[in-house]
Amino acid sequence: MDDAFTKLRLANDLTVLLKEIHTAPLASLWLWYRVGSRNEIPGITGISHWTEHMQFKGTERYPAEVLDKAVAREGGYRNAMTFLDWTTYFETLPADKIDLALDLEADRMYNSLFDSREVESERTVIISERQGNENEPIFLLTEEIQAAAFRVHSYHHEVIGDMADLQTMQREDLYTHYRKYYVPSNAILTIAGDFDTDDMLIRIRELYEVLDNGSPPDITTRPEPPQSGERVVNVEGPGETTYVQLAYHAPAASDPDFFPYLVTDSLLTGPSSLNVFGGGISNKTSRLYKSLVDGKFAVSLHGGLTATIDPYLHTILATVHPESTAEALVLKVDEELERLQDNPPTQAEVDRAVKQARALFAYGSESITNQAFWMGYAEIFDSYEWFLSYLDRLAEVTPQDVQKIAQSYLRPGNRVLGVYRPKSNGGKPA
Repeated sequence: MDDAFTKLRLANDLTVLLKEIHTAPLASLWLWYRVGSRNEIPGITGISHWTEHMQFKGTERYPAEVLDKAVAREGGYRNAMTFLDWTTYFETLPADKIDLALDLEADRMYNSLFDSREVESERTVIISERQGNENEPIFLLTEEIQAAAFRVHSYHHEVIGDMADLQTMQREDLYTHYRKYYVPSNAILTIAGDFDTDDMLIRIRELYEVLDNGSPPDITTRPEPPQSGERVVNVEGPGETTYVQLAYHAPAASDPDFFPYLVTDSLLTGPSSLNVFGGGISNKTSRLYKSLVDGKFAVSLHGGLTATIDPYLHTILATVHPESTAEALVLKVDEELERLQDNPPTQAEVDRAVKQARALFAYGSESITNQAFWMGYAEIFDSYEWFLSYLDRLAEVTPQDVQKIAQSYLRPGNRVLGVYRPKSNGGKPA
């Protein structure tokens, strides 16, 4: 993979990253805004996600019905996402049609209409989305765990927001949020694909450097204090299945411990895919899979470590085996974690965990769309160099580093233990 790229800041403080890739006649544009649920407070939770929806309702130049067809007509595809730390919009098109994406993203950075009727229509859509989530045991469990893990920091609530806020927010709330955060100094434009950098920069300056930066947002968050002991949440709901999720406070992506933690996660539950388009690989060789699934404590086992601006969570999620209990499963997890805390893994185990993490990283970095994704994603919480040094930093992790992560983070006092118990069993262990 060629690491050459261009990075600059325009006169209005828009950050731009460009990477020429001439393997196919395609180009992918991503426009990132440094705003997500991390930037929300009670009363407007879910507003970043709702604002993202409103960006598809059109401008005077690109009405919704035109916007819906324009990219598809040129043989491309587009989407958008809102997460904890960011909101992003992307289009992947034939390389000679990428100007369409440049134009429409520059237009809707400032000119989205936020028609009151569309706001009310979208309220119904998002409330229905929230209600659908509430039928899912994993969502119910995760929401309670997240709320218990973060009592001060705004990672406290789900990206979709609380129902009370979705029912009461108004058009002016959304428009004020849009105008506050959708400014050049709070944005990152990334493009990868088959283009000439000099020509692309000329066009970017024509469309984007003329945009007024307004008042750059003052973004502050309240740090979460250290947890003083294990927190336990029990959730009851429909279904026949018991789930256990253990959520450990974990380092931010820019923390030196993050890469050793990635290897630890790979060793225990299989590697995490940080790319939203990344696939998966088998985790059957991981320690907890062999102990819990092969040992019939769990039917399935997954782990996850997320790259974030501020310290977030490392989760272990297991579906309890019908012949076991949540309590027995947690005891088995703790037994495996204590084994890792007492004795470092073998070099062969670490090498295998690193190899799997490298493979998953490679699968999530191949396409032009993924390359454009990584440039903006890494810039949100660190810099693109974070991505470029990813494999080298994985290779530096030692067995002693993994043991230290287990000792420092994977302690009961640093976690929230959540159990979902189906009401059909009276809320008792399955």
